Amino acid sequence: MQLGVSLEPPRWPTGAGGLVLQTALRAEQLGLDYLLASDHLLHSEGGAVLDPLTLLSAVAGATSRIRLATSILALPYRHPLTVAQQAAGLDVLSGGRFALGVGTGWDPAEFAALGLDVRQRGARTDEALAVLRALWNGAPVDFEGRFTTLAKAVPATAPRAKGGPDIWVGGQSDAALRRALRFGDGWHGGVSTPEQVHEVRGRLDAFGEQVDRDPSDLMLSSVCFVVPPGFEPAVPLPGEPLGGPGASTAQLVDALGRLGSAGLSLVSLWMPLDALQLHDALDWVATELLGQLRAVEPAE
Repeated sequence: MQLGVSLEPPRWPTGAGGLVLQTALRAEQLGLDYLLASDHLLHSEGGAVLDPLTLLSAVAGATSRIRLATSILALPYRHPLTVAQQAAGLDVLSGGRFALGVGTGWDPAEFAALGLDVRQRGARTDEALAVLRALWNGAPVDFEGRFTTLAKAVPATAPRAKGGPDIWVGGQSDAALRRALRFGDGWHGGVSTPEQVHEVRGRLDAFGEQVDRDPSDLMLSSVCFVVPPGFEPAVPLPGEPLGGPGASTAQLVDALGRLGSAGLSLVSLWMPLDALQLHDALDWVATELLGQLRAVEPAE
């Protein structure tokens, strides 16, 4: 199982561009597999929330090995031709290290600010995914849909390979799981127990028969939040952390191992800490979690 980190404390301080890139480089140096970034449009109290595609473009130029993903990009907020161009650019700049994690979005205030109907988010997402796949196929695209019309459109930037970067589809609703099977290379969720992983896998198996897709083709990944032992969260916790409140390092290693055994290929850790604590927290992740997880993995 691969281990990643969300490159987002609750808030980056304004003017923290150097700190962001130092944190990304540290994660790569420590041997972590992925850096992930989420998507928010509206301001809330605190410091800077960085656009994920802008953030990951900067990280792509500063790193050479670690893989990158949006976790997740709210696809209905954007025209699919724009997303196709931006994602293809990140695919090229990163040398193929980028995965486009997408979802429907959920915040009614953000939809209202964009003049969009939140009730159409699922239909917009499905249509946008169909457009992305067509645009990355290499041929001029004619498309007439509810929200998108294209005539002989070809993105200015072509992805490195026909078909474009991997797409991970987020969400745990029935519609989201069907969407992952129809359009995705992976499914990306927020499960944190083996029971939850097994439940998602069972539903994917059932829906796979309906859409004629083998669910075993999908990479399964999840974001889990963790408060490292000895650290204090910078914000109220959104729920129960991985391993339970106050989990020890040994309990967290066990919890991650059981998620891998249940079928997750990637767990990304979101640590709700002050940005200045992330450097030390990454050291803990690499030495206490990643080291032990890899020590018990069977040799290939």
